[in-house]
Amino acid sequence: MRLGTGIGWRPEIADAVEAMAGIDWVEVVAENVCPGHLPHSLLRLRERGVTVVPHGVSLGLGGADRPDAGRLTALAERAEALGSPLVTEHIAFVRAGGELTASPRLEAGHLLPVPRTRDALDVLCENVRIAQDALPVPLALENIAALFSWPGEELTEGQFLSELVERTGVRLLIDVANLHTNHVNRGEDPAEALAALPVEAIAYVHVAGGFERDGVWHDSHAHPVPRPVLDILTGLATRVAPPGVLLERDENFPEPAELVRELAAIREAVAIGRARGRAAERTAVRGAGGAGAGGVGVLARPVAGVRERLGVAQTAVLSALVAGTPVPEGFDRVRMGVQARALAAKRAGVVAKVAPELPVILGAGYREAFLEYARRRPMRGGYRQDALDFAGHLLKLGRPQDARARRDLREWWLDRAGPAPRKRGLLGRVLRRRGGRSH
Repeated sequence: MRLGTGIGWRPEIADAVEAMAGIDWVEVVAENVCPGHLPHSLLRLRERGVTVVPHGVSLGLGGADRPDAGRLTALAERAEALGSPLVTEHIAFVRAGGELTASPRLEAGHLLPVPRTRDALDVLCENVRIAQDALPVPLALENIAALFSWPGEELTEGQFLSELVERTGVRLLIDVANLHTNHVNRGEDPAEALAALPVEAIAYVHVAGGFERDGVWHDSHAHPVPRPVLDILTGLATRVAPPGVLLERDENFPEPAELVRELAAIREAVAIGRARGRAAERTAVRGAGGAGAGGVGVLARPVAGVRERLGVAQTAVLSALVAGTPVPEGFDRVRMGVQARALAAKRAGVVAKVAPELPVILGAGYREAFLEYARRRPMRGGYRQDALDFAGHLLKLGRPQDARARRDLREWWLDRAGPAPRKRGLLGRVLRRRGGRSH
């Protein structure tokens, strides 16, 4: 299946994407679209023959629990509504705790790395098979970026991905920006990871930008694609013609002309790699061959007890990141601190988007207040619930100190937290009254 060159569809750049020449396909965050109410822009792109691929972020197939049936059904519905040839997700865990470990359920709100161990691989393989059986189209999984490593890992990233493919037949979504992130943050050689990959399993490739701060690379999807990421893409293209390559951008959207230039740089990086690959093929001595994958023939091991062990480990890690509990033995405490702050900052940003009234009501103090709240209070649901919990927490403390702001926050919270909607128009009056304030 050839996808070509694509871009991540986001509402903020929908018009620009529609106007771009040479866009063969787009990818949409699965959780951000509703099958019965697809955005008109996506419908117009589909009518033009542009392929749309749903990209999930909430399954948590690398978690200790079996995949949630409701989430799988929702992903399947989006694939069918969009007429997609495949769906994609991540090799990550996003929640922990709950019934499996007899502990409170914790939500990360972010993709976190699974340990590259035999236990984690066994659980992941079983979860992937469950997902494959529930989806109407093939599944491809993405390697993620990570700020920290698990102690005692038994496999390299390339080995982990190669065995995953061998045991399940799942396709791969290779994110070259994430390979660069893991090179900076974990000292992993992208070339070694690429050399171990079963390239025939690659469904498509992600390319994105980020930034480095204090020796840590942040996979922001909000900055231009750097040269090292394009070089990794070129290296991959020397081995295989990627069926599809997609530019991701989630924030700080530049002018459309800048996106077009980045797409041109991506095409050039692939073209250079393919030319080098063909030259190497012409001079290579044929016949040596490789070990090759053994097909989907590795026997599955029972994972009942393994799930509990993995669940306890992941719960301890996530609790340290979002609830302020001690960092488990063997983890880099500095990196775990960086990750914890990044998770809290992401929560603050997303809550500000799903509940934009809160920064208006709280003004310049919103971010500091939210980060203080988030240090020891994990999400217990989605981001909308997080916004309600945050507002309720402030009100219990008698905050904010400004009486009018506190009254407005209380009215906002009551409008959403009660058993039934209150009179409409109250919030509008609050925001109109505050619209002229400078924060």
